[in-house]
Amino acid sequence: MGAIRVLLADDHAVVREGLKALIDSQDGLEVVGEAGDGLHAAILAAELDPDVVVADVTMPGLNGAELAARLRETRPWQRVLALTVHEDRGYLRLLMSAGACGYVLKRAAVEELVRAIRAVAAGGTYVDPLMDQAQQQAPVIPASAADDAASLSDRECEVVRLITLGYSNKEIAARLCVSVKTVETYKSRSMEKIGTRTRVGLVQFAVRRGWLEEN
Repeated sequence: MGAIRVLLADDHAVVREGLKALIDSQDGLEVVGEAGDGLHAAILAAELDPDVVVADVTMPGLNGAELAARLRETRPWQRVLALTVHEDRGYLRLLMSAGACGYVLKRAAVEELVRAIRAVAAGGTYVDPLMDQAQQQAPVIPASAADDAASLSDRECEVVRLITLGYSNKEIAARLCVSVKTVETYKSRSMEKIGTRTRVGLVQFAVRRGWLEEN
């Protein structure tokens, strides 16, 4: 049986180089390509036909969820493994519902990533066990805060939704045709109305409103 063929998709070249060195050092694993954005990853997935696509959640072009959804439609035999810094289950639910087969945190040990690649390549699913630890430590926003959505403007709701989907302030500004400073203002106002100071709090809020599922 041949080596598991892996495609890396991450917009940070240093991260890709490190991952490539780690994966290539493992028996039975081989990195066959690298992409710096989601659109390029989709193209390489068609050209190189990897077994597993290890994709960052937040990338330009197509984010991890959008890439997973596209590959599920066009190349369902390819397995997408999300590799991310996001430790909230809102992102986990988003990625898995989009078509990803696994979810691994970037702070996980090398052995965890290798285990995840082998698991999804074999047809299984994999969720980093650190997710349970992160969930227990995350601050919880009271459910009643969901009612505050009524006080958010339409634009504030859209900014919050895009933030929780992994878009950067610059990417949101481009999508909404406003300045980065304006996005930061909407974000600040929204967080004040919702009653949170963290991105995790925004994700929890969006999950309760059903915004991630609607995407």
